[in-house]
Amino acid sequence: MTPKEVLKLIEEQNIKFVDLRFVDFFGLWQHCSYPVSMFDEDTFEDGLGFDGSSIRGWQAINNSDMLIIPDPTTAKIDPFTQVPTLIMLCKIVDPITKEPYSRDPRNIAIKATNYLKGTGIADTAFFGPEPEFFIFDDVRYACTPNESFYSFDSIEGIWNTGRDEAPNLGYKIRHKEGYFPVPPHDSLMDLRAEMALALMKLGIEVEAHHHEVASAGQVEIDIKFAPLVDQADNLMFYKYAVKNVAKLHNKVVTFMPKPMFGDNGSGLHCHQSLWKDGKPLFAGDEYAGLSELALYYIGGIIKHAKAIAAFTNPITNSYKRLVPGYEAPVNLAYSSRNRSASIRIPMYSASPKSKRIEVRFPDPSCNPYLAFTAMLMAGLDGIENKIDPGEPMDKNLYDLDPIELSNIPKMPGSLEEALDSLEKDHEFLLKGDVFTEDVISTWIAYKRQNEVAAVNMKPHPMEFMLYFDC
Repeated sequence: MTPKEVLKLIEEQNIKFVDLRFVDFFGLWQHCSYPVSMFDEDTFEDGLGFDGSSIRGWQAINNSDMLIIPDPTTAKIDPFTQVPTLIMLCKIVDPITKEPYSRDPRNIAIKATNYLKGTGIADTAFFGPEPEFFIFDDVRYACTPNESFYSFDSIEGIWNTGRDEAPNLGYKIRHKEGYFPVPPHDSLMDLRAEMALALMKLGIEVEAHHHEVASAGQVEIDIKFAPLVDQADNLMFYKYAVKNVAKLHNKVVTFMPKPMFGDNGSGLHCHQSLWKDGKPLFAGDEYAGLSELALYYIGGIIKHAKAIAAFTNPITNSYKRLVPGYEAPVNLAYSSRNRSASIRIPMYSASPKSKRIEVRFPDPSCNPYLAFTAMLMAGLDGIENKIDPGEPMDKNLYDLDPIELSNIPKMPGSLEEALDSLEKDHEFLLKGDVFTEDVISTWIAYKRQNEVAAVNMKPHPMEFMLYFDC
């Protein structure tokens, strides 16, 4: 859509406000709404001003003026506002130099796609994420100097079999038994369908929706693969849509990867492949029907996994999911059909167009622009340096004996370890000026100070259970 077409749409649909959105450094959407009288064709060139110092991890207060410039190709009518509103995603620009802002995650993703084309290896990186999330009926939490707790509830929670629900019908989902049961156990089928319709209304193609493994409302809505930047855009619209549909039903959605102890956490399995001139590059006659190029791509992911985890698994809670026993891909190995490996090669179809890899360790707390870009850059480094991924692991990694398991590299055990790995291993991210040293150092410093240290310094309820009577 061109600026002229956007302005025509505004007139035809009687749009009253234009909502300009961008994603902050850590993955949350930010927005500001403007009356349509503020918009003409020049706005798409000149942009509008805002305070960059009020956005986490961005500008200092003495250098705060920034420009937000709408991207007309992203225009969508908001399905949730009472007043007719048009959404557009934006790029962030320095008002003096007119250069794209280096800490704008969407700009980083755009630079990655340009770098990909510049390598001559491929011209398109397709990503197909599978977001898992929980739908709760109630959530409460507090963290004060003298109190720390969380509590959530779900009508499906197995712990509610004895609750007086006037009447309690008993259809609760046992731990790890939530995958694919029909209603009445699956109480969220209609709600997921409404979420899927909202996504389709926003132009996002839905492939399937279903209940997931965990008790207490864990679900998944799958969307069709798309080029990297488009798919990161889609994932932001995805989170917006499912949260707002849930709120309309007085429920709440969380993409926190491990809200519940003792059951599966939520992942963001990422299918990905490279194409050039309309032809798939991951299909070949090597292992599991992959090409040599695809194997090198896997080699790059495995080599740099501990570093890119700082972006694909970017919060302290991420590492409560990445533990053995809950289908979490802790071991850095690749295999066909094997969901215990961190990289799986799906074998549903023999078509070259379907040949792809599935990276299973990311989770939905990530900023998709940075997570997708980090994986792409690691894979490209593997191709450029012909990194051998080693032998595939066609065994259940959860059942290996300790000696054999000790030879397989592991994902980081904490956000702190992932940040340390990123600090030591990020040269591959700097190629093509995709990431910059400033972006890397700002990310690491913010995460260490505001998340790792904050969690480490706070007494934990489990510490009272273990140590109060010491």
